[in-house]
Amino acid sequence: MNTSRKQKLFGISLTAIWMAVIFALSHQPAEQSSELSGSLLSLVLSLVSLLPVTVDAEWLHFFVRKTAHFTAYFILGVLVDHTVRLFFERRSISFVLASVISILYAISDEYHQTFIPGRSGEVRDVIIDGFGALCGIFVYRIIHYVTIKAKKPD
Repeated sequence: MNTSRKQKLFGISLTAIWMAVIFALSHQPAEQSSELSGSLLSLVLSLVSLLPVTVDAEWLHFFVRKTAHFTAYFILGVLVDHTVRLFFERRSISFVLASVISILYAISDEYHQTFIPGRSGEVRDVIIDGFGALCGIFVYRIIHYVTIKAKKPD
């Protein structure tokens, strides 16, 4: 695979922008972060109210927050894996490197939150973030494999 400088720069840029988005969200004080997740929770509660079920709002709030963690790092895993693969063709090297970068970023993100008023770093969130990143890497690789197989003539 002959990857151009522009492709590599674009991959690095997208990944860095997404890391900055995660950093900005993590840098919000607890009150501001709660407002953001509260807005999303209100939307989810209004949708759930249309269903013939009852849901504990506190549990749903927890679920919404943790799903946001998973999703943010799922996207990060996809972006990091894509970018790393532009530099390393060997799948095993790129997989390990993408995984390590994503998980180290999750650890640094939780550590960063310990300096933000009302926030804390949680091991549970690192696990959720890491799992999200690994799922993103796996899904990206499956889609990449399937699309390459589809392009090859039988």
